[in-house]
Amino acid sequence: MGNLIKVLTRDIDNNAGNFFLDFENAQPTEAERAVWEQVNEVLMEALAILDDLQSYNGAGEEIRQAIQNPSEDRVQERAWAAVVPLVGKLKKFYEFSLRLEGSLHGLLKALTSARCSPTQHLEQEQALARQFAEILHFTLRFDELKMTNPAIQNDFSYYRRTLNRMRINNVAAEEENEVNNELANRMSLFYANATPMLKTLSDATTKFVSDNTDLPIENTTDCLCTMASVCKVMLETPEYRSRFASEDTVSFCLRVMVGVIILYDYVHPAGAFVKSSKIEMKGCIKVLKDQPQSSVEGLLNALRYTTKHLNDETTSKQIKNMLQVN
Repeated sequence: MGNLIKVLTRDIDNNAGNFFLDFENAQPTEAERAVWEQVNEVLMEALAILDDLQSYNGAGEEIRQAIQNPSEDRVQERAWAAVVPLVGKLKKFYEFSLRLEGSLHGLLKALTSARCSPTQHLEQEQALARQFAEILHFTLRFDELKMTNPAIQNDFSYYRRTLNRMRINNVAAEEENEVNNELANRMSLFYANATPMLKTLSDATTKFVSDNTDLPIENTTDCLCTMASVCKVMLETPEYRSRFASEDTVSFCLRVMVGVIILYDYVHPAGAFVKSSKIEMKGCIKVLKDQPQSSVEGLLNALRYTTKHLNDETTSKQIKNMLQVN
């Protein structure tokens, strides 16, 4: 499939960053290797995180029995024994989000440095661009799984209630050493968000911009809009789409496109939906709506409900209508 292949010659800085980006095969150059290896460690763990989340069944039945039989110690103990290891998993997911934030900062620093344009970064640092895409793909996939699993918040709420009751009754709980009250508060805020990983990335990208005042904000926003354009072109052009070795790459590109749109909407002062936006929003939404509805409804909902500026007065009625629920 080759490396990054130029497909259009229009200038990226005029909102035309269109490339065929080899998400399937791009490998790091020596210049990329140090950052790539650090991020790769985190991405390897991401696969296990998704597997754990996908198989997360919760302790719903044990909790129901415990609530219905508050005076039966054995039932209470059974529920507690079921919930504690699950909270250990939730702690692992939360701590992973912090490592993901660190990886994103490393990638953004490499892909937005002032030594060359966003276009040149993506041409010359293809493997890092691929890793950035993989982080976005993981983020949206994690949030899709979390949103469809109410057991996560139910289990954690029961854990906190039970721990508080133990504390009031002066009952020692070894498990508190693993998830103390301060950590539980932070985890509670994390899981209370409908899309916790996306919020982590949005906050991390905003923080990256504010922390790097010597770096023009355009370096970051142009990187994001370039990636969105790359994905849109590959998805809407049969010649390029046919180069994918796996059909899974289609859903990968769709998630990445939506992820960078949301990040852009948070980082750019005017957002992604304003008329002057460098992201061609109508085209991106059309690409999404051209897919089977069942495969993109979660991504359309991410644009509807997790962006910052969609409902602003500056967003055109046409875009709002395109994203209305049918």
